[in-house]
Amino acid sequence: MTYTYPDFPNITVDPEVCMGKPVLAGTRMPVVSVLGYLGGGMSVDEFVREFSWITREQVLEAMAFASAMLDERVVPLRQAS
Repeated sequence: MTYTYPDFPNITVDPEVCMGKPVLAGTRMPVVSVLGYLGGGMSVDEFVREFSWITREQVLEAMAFASAMLDERVVPLRQAS
């Protein structure tokens, strides 16, 4: 069964796809992979050229989704040495 996020229609979750990680709808591209490519220096335009089946809108929504998910979580910190 596939689930969607009401505010993020391009992001889906299915326990049978990518171990239930959020993916770009209609693909097996996990949101975390999109962020990994972009965080590694690839631009959105480069990403869309490399993965031609993924749209710019999906990439931007993946970034917005990740931002929203981080906003909802408390990340424990420890004092730097």
